[in-house]
Amino acid sequence: MTGAETPSSFRLAYVPGVTPAKWVRIWNERLPDVPLALLAVTAAEAAEALRSGGADAGLVRLPMDRTGLNTIPMYTETTVVVLPKDHDVTAVDEVSVEDLADFVLLHPLDDPLDWTGGPPGVPAKERPATTADAIELVAAGVGLLIVPQSLARLHHRKDLTYRPLAGAGETTDEAAGTAGTVEVPQSRVALAWPEGEPSELMEEFIGIVRGRTVNSSRGRTPTPPQPKSAKAAAKRPDARRKPGGAGTAGRGARGAGAGKSAKRGKPRGR
Repeated sequence: MTGAETPSSFRLAYVPGVTPAKWVRIWNERLPDVPLALLAVTAAEAAEALRSGGADAGLVRLPMDRTGLNTIPMYTETTVVVLPKDHDVTAVDEVSVEDLADFVLLHPLDDPLDWTGGPPGVPAKERPATTADAIELVAAGVGLLIVPQSLARLHHRKDLTYRPLAGAGETTDEAAGTAGTVEVPQSRVALAWPEGEPSELMEEFIGIVRGRTVNSSRGRTPTPPQPKSAKAAAKRPDARRKPGGAGTAGRGARGAGAGKSAKRGKPRGR
């Protein structure tokens, strides 16, 4: 790209809990003349920010409505239970769904986890508006909260801790009076951008996320190989030159010298 074609910046939206610092650092190393602008958005706002052109790309959570968007899954997060440090459940290193059957579980309206029929345990009387509100209720002893690990770290408090939640278990649906298996959902973080031909800068960021090197065939034009120095080129003919010339001349000179010595050494006749 020429200087006139280079956009003023590349706008990257990201949802709570996702840390874009690693990719921002690599971007700044490779494209120091193109600022990367970070846009903090909620999980609910991320898709619309991309569709409306408010951001060029986004680090989002799946599942989400991907209409009109391309996505590349990046990694899957561990699901954890947030609870007070003095709670009985902290006695174990990993919590099962059965362990939560008798406890109140908070289910915020912005929950990024896709529960089938809701989280396990006893449902709270009301759903908190946000995960941040739910964290406050956990600290107050109202109930427990299940979130992706990055959100537990984002909302860290000295009086709270968290434990990983095991894969699946049996729980009772009190409303239906039947027992069923609760699959523990996981949050996947993905790179998303609007459908259509990606821009050169979008290709650049895709390459960074996928770990491509700076001279990859995609994104930036690979750096052409540098010609060898003139000094090295000048040495090349000498390396191919066969020994002879000077050495042969030296031998001839020595031979001539030997002949003169022999002539001077001949005795004179009397």
